[in-house]
Amino acid sequence: MTGRSTQSAAGTSVSDAPGRSPQPNATGRSGTLQGVPGDPVVLMRGVTKRFGEFTAVSELELTVPRGGLVAMIGPSGCGKTTTLRLLLGVYEPTEGECLVFGQPSHHIRRPVRERIGYLPQQFVLYPTLTVEENLGFAAATYGLGPLRRRRNQHALLELVGLTEARKKLARDISGGMQRRLALAATLIHQPDLIFLDEPTAGIDPILREQLWQEFRRLQDDGRTQFVTTQYIAEAEYCDTVILMDQGKIVAHGAPEELRQSAAGGDLIDLTSPDLDRPMRDRLRALPGVRALQMTHEDQIRLTVEDAGELIPRVMTAVQEGGGTVRAIEERRLSFSEVFVTILQQHGRTDAGVGRYDE
Repeated sequence: MTGRSTQSAAGTSVSDAPGRSPQPNATGRSGTLQGVPGDPVVLMRGVTKRFGEFTAVSELELTVPRGGLVAMIGPSGCGKTTTLRLLLGVYEPTEGECLVFGQPSHHIRRPVRERIGYLPQQFVLYPTLTVEENLGFAAATYGLGPLRRRRNQHALLELVGLTEARKKLARDISGGMQRRLALAATLIHQPDLIFLDEPTAGIDPILREQLWQEFRRLQDDGRTQFVTTQYIAEAEYCDTVILMDQGKIVAHGAPEELRQSAAGGDLIDLTSPDLDRPMRDRLRALPGVRALQMTHEDQIRLTVEDAGELIPRVMTAVQEGGGTVRAIEERRLSFSEVFVTILQQHGRTDAGVGRYDE
C-alpha cells in the first residue's frame, strides 16, 4: 500500500492507497462485508475519546483498505492502545464515527466479529491447558470443524516454533513461547482483519523476521493487518506508518516518504579536505541541492532532491573546483531518527521519545 505522505495535527487518511481486489481467502469468505471492492475495512471519521475531562485521542481520521499492512507507532501514552480499543469496540467514541467492515465498531454483529483477530499485549490463554489444547479451544470457539482445526493447528505450531512444546502446559513455557502461542491462537480461525498489539515483543530476532514474513504472506492473501510495535525499525516492513503523539495522528505515509519528510529530501555525506567557503558555495549552487550543513571540519551533509542523480554532480563540482573527494555516500536516516525528527518538528522536546529499540 503506497500513499502520499501528509502530516496533520488533526489526523490522516490513508485511503489514497490502491487496495487489492477482493479474492476468496482460505475460509471461502470475501474480504469486504458486501463484497464491494472499494469498501474500506477500517474507517474513522473525526473520532475523539474522552474519559471525564481527559482527552485520550482527538479528531482521528483514518481509512484502511483491504490488504493494508499498517504500523502505528508513538511514544508511551500517545493514544495507540485507546485507538485499538476503539477499533475493537471496547470503547465507544465520544465524538465521531468508527466503522469496521462498515459497521459501528462497538455494535459489530457476531458474524462480522468472527472475521477479526486480536493479539493483546497480555497473555490471556489458559495456563492449565497444554499448548495444543489452547489452540484447539480457540479454534472451537470460532466453530472450526475437527479436520480444519487440526490442519490449522499443525501449520501454526510450525510457524511459531512450538511443535516440540505442544504437549506442555502453557504455564510451563517461557514468556516468549507464551507470546508465540497467543499469536497462533489469534490466527487459528484465519481472520480477515488482524489487530496485533506488540506481536514480536519478547521474541528473538530470527523468529521476529519469520513472523514478519508470515505477516507479508497474509497481506498477499488479502488480509488486513494493524500493528503496533516497540521496535521502530519494524515499521519499515509495513506499507503505511502512522505516527501518533499526544492523542493525535501527526504523520503518515510509506516509510520512505516519512524518511524524506523528516530529512527534507535525500541526504549525501561528503568528506573532503577542501571544504572552504568558495567550495561550499559552489556545491550549494548546484541544481537540486536544497541545503548544506557542516557536520565536521572535513565533512558536509547535503540535502538534495535525488541522491542518485546528485552524487556524480557533486563529485564533478569538487574536482572542477580543484578539490579532492575522500568519500561520498548517500545517508539514510534510521527509522528511529525519522520518528524522533518528526516528533521534534511537531514541538516534542522530550528526549525520551528516542528510547525505542531498533
